[in-house]
Amino acid sequence: MNNKSGTLFIIAAPSGAGKTSLIKSLISKVDNLDVSISYTTRKPRADEKEGEAYFFVDENEFKELINKNHFLEYAKVFDNYYGTSKSWVDKEMLTGRNFILEIDWQGAQQVKSQLRNSVGIFILPPDYHTLRKRLVGRQNDEQEIIDHRMNAAREEISHYKEFDYIVINDDFEQALSEIKTIIAATNLGSCRQSAFYDDFVGQIMAQKD
Repeated sequence: MNNKSGTLFIIAAPSGAGKTSLIKSLISKVDNLDVSISYTTRKPRADEKEGEAYFFVDENEFKELINKNHFLEYAKVFDNYYGTSKSWVDKEMLTGRNFILEIDWQGAQQVKSQLRNSVGIFILPPDYHTLRKRLVGRQNDEQEIIDHRMNAAREEISHYKEFDYIVINDDFEQALSEIKTIIAATNLGSCRQSAFYDDFVGQIMAQKD
């Protein structure tokens, strides 16, 4: 019998901090770990497929889903909406699998307030200039968008204390190792295991001869 629910690992960072590359590497190297697929009104990039990176919808459809209380969390970021399906997360975590949710600090606040089995990890860049260099190096965005993201980075970083763990992505392999350690420690931690089995233990204690 598998009554063990999965854990949702919330990973947030300012644009350019390297969270997407870290997440891709984690998925390929850590067992029992998948990415939670979010909804977005952003247009798909050339390498993104429907149902893999995101579920792509238009703004009207997204707002309809908001009205139906479909989302565990949602936010408007850089003129686009992003949201996590409540029913999708509930269903998938019941399988016992762990998931990574890549969202901003606003979404993280919403999820942490509703979901017990969640752990927040914030990725910091080594410094401001490195962050800008990484954004420019992408060659995907116009200068105006890069400047907008850099301005938003300071606001994003100011919320780092709201997360359970902080990792500085200066050396990629070191940052990856630290996140893998956090995931392993969470899965083995007695406090997490106790939370997983609250209902099971409650049934035992309620039984009588």
